Amino acid sequence: MPTTPDRIGFGPAPVVSVSSEAPPRLVVDSPLPEQLAKGLVVVRYRTENLRVMSVFGPAALSVSPRVGHLHITVDNAAWHWVDASGEPLIIQRLPPGAHKLLIELADPTHKVIDSTTIELEIPQQPGPPLRPSRV
Repeated sequence: MPTTPDRIGFGPAPVVSVSSEAPPRLVVDSPLPEQLAKGLVVVRYRTENLRVMSVFGPAALSVSPRVGHLHITVDNAAWHWVDASGEPLIIQRLPPGAHKLLIELADPTHKVIDSTTIELEIPQQPGPPLRPSRV
């Protein structure tokens, strides 16, 4: 008996259009605690029913399967940056204290499809060791 993708736990092959495909969805993990303790924000994410790629513009709306990218905003800034790498987000040099990270899943025309906000705390980092003074 042949094994179908549904029977072995795979969804549709990501190379053909599926008319009944569910809407795109963004799933974001909490920042990795070990790195956060060192002042480095590393956030893993995945998308469902959309591939993160550097493909932009209205013509890309007809690409199948769907493609898109992320918009990332830190601390409610008036600006954001675009990430289309598909790799974990890495942010460094945030000052110690509370921060907000808005991660938006966008289509090729920058229309936001889904979003998640993460609140995180950068701990105070110990300063450099004190050197004894010479007298």
